[in-house]
Parts: sequence; C-alpha cells; structure tokens
Amino acid sequence: MIPAETKAVATKGFAIDGPEAKFEPFEFTRREVGPNDVLIDIAYCGICHSDIHQARAEWAPSIPSAYPMVPGHEIVGRISQIGADVTKFAVGDFAGIGCFVDSCRECAACTGGVEQYCMKRCAMTYNGTEMDRTTPTYGGYSNKYVIDEDYALKVNAAGDLSGVAPLLCAGITTYSPLKRWEAGPGKKVAVAGLGGLGHMGVKIAAAMGAEVTVLSTSPSKEADAKKLGAKGFLNTKDADAVTAAAGSFDIILDTISANHDYNSYLNLLGLNGVMVVVGVPTEPVALNALSLILGNKVLAGSMIGGISETQEMLDFCAAHNIVSDVEVITPDRIEEAYDRTVKSDVRYRFVIDMQGN
Repeated sequence: MIPAETKAVATKGFAIDGPEAKFEPFEFTRREVGPNDVLIDIAYCGICHSDIHQARAEWAPSIPSAYPMVPGHEIVGRISQIGADVTKFAVGDFAGIGCFVDSCRECAACTGGVEQYCMKRCAMTYNGTEMDRTTPTYGGYSNKYVIDEDYALKVNAAGDLSGVAPLLCAGITTYSPLKRWEAGPGKKVAVAGLGGLGHMGVKIAAAMGAEVTVLSTSPSKEADAKKLGAKGFLNTKDADAVTAAAGSFDIILDTISANHDYNSYLNLLGLNGVMVVVGVPTEPVALNALSLILGNKVLAGSMIGGISETQEMLDFCAAHNIVSDVEVITPDRIEEAYDRTVKSDVRYRFVIDMQGN
C-alpha cells in the first residue's frame, strides 16, 4: 500500500472561462488523498452533450454555469494512490468516475442506492461543489481525480478503455431504464435517436435479449442501426410507415435532445407500453392526455443510475463485450469535437486521450 500524502494533488486540465471562450490549459489542485480516497490518473474522458450545454451556458438559468469550468464525467483511468483505510481498490487497479462524486449518504435516496436523486443534492463531478457547498468540482478533462472509494467504479481492464469511458454516462443512462422496465426476451424495444445515448441503448437492449428497432429521421443511419444490433428501423419522417407501426412497441427509449412531438412517439406504444425520456429537449413539450389514457400508457423519465447499478452496468457490458463506438482525440481538438457533436458528425462519442496532453 502507498500511504496517502498529506498534501493537495497538483492537477493539469483544460478549462473554459465563459460561454464564448475557448478551452485553455488550466492548473489547479485536487484535495489531498484522505483515508477513504483514491487518486486516479485519468486515461480517457468522454465528451457528453451535457458538457457542451454547460460549457456554453445553454442550460442557464435552470442549471447555472460556473467558470472556470473543467467539464467531463465519463472518466476512466488507473489508481496511483490510495488512502490508509481503502479496502475496495488497490494501486494499479483501473477505475471509473461517473456523473457525481459524493452525496449526503443519509437520505432515503442515498440509503436506497439511488444517490443520483440525493434529497440534499449530490456533488456533481464538475460544474458543482463538494458536499460542503463551497469547494468547486472540476471534471475529467484533466489528468488526475481524487474521489472517495465508495463513489468510484471498478473497471475491467480487458476491454478498450477509450470505449469504456462513455459507459459512465451514456451506458448507465440507457441501462437503468431498460432494466427497470424489463427489456428482455419477448419485449419489443424502440430506441428513438441514434447518437451517443441511442447507440448504447441499442447495444444494451439487444444484449438483454429484446427485439430492437431504431426510430430515426435519418434513413442513412439504418445500416449502422443493424450493425449495432437492431432488427428493425423506422424512418419517422415516413408518415405511412409511422401509421403502420402504431401500437408496435412495449418500450420506447427516447434519447432525442432536439425538440420533437412526444404524442407521435407515444402512439407507437402498445397496450401498457412505456416511453422513457432520457434526452432533454430545449423547449417544454406539449402533451395530449389521450396519448397516455388510450392504451394505459406510461411516460417516464430516468436520470443515470446509482453507484451499485452503475457497477452492475459495467459488469454487464464487460460480460457482453459492450463498449461505446468512439473517436479518440487529443485535448487541443475539444472545440472541434464540440462543434461536430452538435452537428451529429461523430460515430458515436468523442473521447479525449488525457495522456495526450
């Protein structure tokens, strides 16, 4: 065991200083490695669309953006130091960090294993504060992270680590609702949207044994959908095809962040069907009550997953050889990656090589 050093951890990262600014090198310190902490040398960090929204203050004022901001919550790396009381990890282990790094540990959500819904508000990996509500959190566009072992995830090093990184957000965001609504053999699952979230939804639902169909406005994505594991493809711009598909699905996983008509998608559900929303449109959505009442349908939402479920997802993906399809970049290409992500010009997730900084 390498004992924790009683000093702050010098860290190099890449920060943005305002919604119109560019990313620049940024040096800061993480807290010292405490008795229950692990220090992760970050290898890869995925670029999530929520990074872009927050870096560019597109969710303000609902979610304010604090600058300087170091985004990144899809983090994998190797542990280089552990605290004296750490029992779950050893130096040299591979580990991951997802969307949050702490919570109150006492409320019903935390004790129930859904820490992401902490009633006192969990500590987000970046653009937030530690639970002291004072110390800012900086994310994974950096070379090191100090985290309590209870909020770190074990990563199977046998897979492609760059492809594992997006599982810490895109993977759990799709796995959790698919598991909750019992996607599996005999279930017809539609995944709306084939981007960073959608392509993971297809892979995971197919691995669970469901019959998967992709719903997309882009006919050019049909070949990719089939390669990812989908059996069917529905062009939602084809009115006749949409009408013919009414009542076809048990579950719709809606990953679309662009504004769209929920009612038309709900019409595709069969009796007792459920549509789970994980994408976040920028505008409020108009909903016809009859879209739910006729057919006893459910419109649900889901936000990532708790620590234990995220670990379960990582283990599931390792067992089924599932990783995200990624394009690896160096930190000097973050702005390019942001612009291309907005244009859907990536198959299907950018991942930053943090050792290339």
